[in-house]
Amino acid sequence: MGDPAIILTAGAAGAAGAAGAAGAAGAAGALALAVTPLIRRFVPADSSRLLRWGHVPLAVLLGAGAAALADSWAEALAFSVLAVACAALVVIDVAVHRLPDLIVGPAYLVFFAALAVAAWTGGASGSTAGRLDGAGEWGDLGRAVVAAVAMTAVYFVLALISPAGLGLGDVKFSGLLGAFLGWHGWPQVYLGTLSAFVINALVALVVLLATRSRRSEGLQAGAEARTREVPFGPSMVMGSVVGVLSGM
Repeated sequence: MGDPAIILTAGAAGAAGAAGAAGAAGAAGALALAVTPLIRRFVPADSSRLLRWGHVPLAVLLGAGAAALADSWAEALAFSVLAVACAALVVIDVAVHRLPDLIVGPAYLVFFAALAVAAWTGGASGSTAGRLDGAGEWGDLGRAVVAAVAMTAVYFVLALISPAGLGLGDVKFSGLLGAFLGWHGWPQVYLGTLSAFVINALVALVVLLATRSRRSEGLQAGAEARTREVPFGPSMVMGSVVGVLSGM
């Protein structure tokens, strides 16, 4: 298996060059297939087929969304990298409650490099605040960096307060999503962050209600344990989607 950063860059470059949402979705799916051996390092072999292959259709879906959001090849590159990384991380987090550095780290490198190119060549077209004062392209990148740092700091404090609810993997992943939301604007950062916690709370509530119908005390204890173990990564991704869609 090659370097994850190289694989992500090469595959996302194909997505960036693909024509339209359908082409980008297909390229993201192909990249997800390419990183399957990497995902298999973390997802147990006896996991369900959905967990072993679910990252592919999820990457296709997120890849189509990346193409719809992007207004330049550099933005498409950045968003496609994030799409495939999120698809892989969601599956792994559901399977083993981990967000491995082996995926998060390279995603950071490629994502920020692509954002820097996007800022140099035009910036986020959907961002009007920066353009009103002339900050424009580099203002978009600066906001993304500040949002990433702020999001990481908030998650780190929350992880210290409640280590059972958030892990260091969530903390590190939050910076990547914070940069994505920050690239689009501060309202997206606020709503995307809040949505992640609301979604996670709703998922935990559904799990608890579904399992509390069982009368056995032993099953009840098991249900509460499973509720506490609801992975937060998928909710973070869904919250980010909600945040970005709110600005469209």
